[in-house]
Amino acid sequence: MSAPVLSTRGLDKSFGSLVVAKNIELALPKGVRYALIGPNGAGKTTLINMITGMVRPNAGQIFLGEDDITRLEPEARVKRGLVRTYQINTLFPDLNALESVALTICERRGVAATWWRGLAGYREEADEAFEILSSLSLGSVCYRRTRELAYGQQRLLEIALALATRPKVLLLDEPAAGVPKDESAELFRAIAGLSQDITVLFIEHDMNLVFRFASRIIVMVGGRILVAGTPEEIAADPRVREVYLGEAGHG
Repeated sequence: MSAPVLSTRGLDKSFGSLVVAKNIELALPKGVRYALIGPNGAGKTTLINMITGMVRPNAGQIFLGEDDITRLEPEARVKRGLVRTYQINTLFPDLNALESVALTICERRGVAATWWRGLAGYREEADEAFEILSSLSLGSVCYRRTRELAYGQQRLLEIALALATRPKVLLLDEPAAGVPKDESAELFRAIAGLSQDITVLFIEHDMNLVFRFASRIIVMVGGRILVAGTPEEIAADPRVREVYLGEAGHG
């Protein structure tokens, strides 16, 4: 297996007497689609928050490639290629999809301060934005205002904005939250189809989506990693069946 793009060593976090992460050891290689699962309160979102710099660990280290990023601010981590989306979308409701993604590209290139010139003045950025949107099946709605998009399309637009930063690692916190069931599979097909240059770690409660689209699964319980493995290994593990999936397995 290739060297990890993202890794953690001995990551601990407590809020008072409540332990939410204990000795978390991760090693995510390039291009792998990881699902992070576990019951409510397992510490999944706290782990993502520590990795992205929103929450400081009490102990341990976080590495992007060989670089220790444990003390970097969230914005600095984004610039190095570590990007996330949230359970609740954070979009520009009055911009159209093409403008939103082009603006993010301009921010990446350091030219967003002259955005007043209008989209026509940023042909190269607009072309890149359209390419990203098309890769997520949003090309046909690129001129539609964000507020007018279906919710599943808005979640895809969030991923498009993340891709516009050219991430090495993409962290998705319940990307299908609130998305109608018939749209969630389409959303995950788009995630599965992302460039193999991008490592993906996503939190998801729908086990059908997890077992269908993840190449590896990490199970957290009580702030600790219980087990990690392929979908087949996780489905067959009696500890997972007991604490999370139930005796019926994932079916």
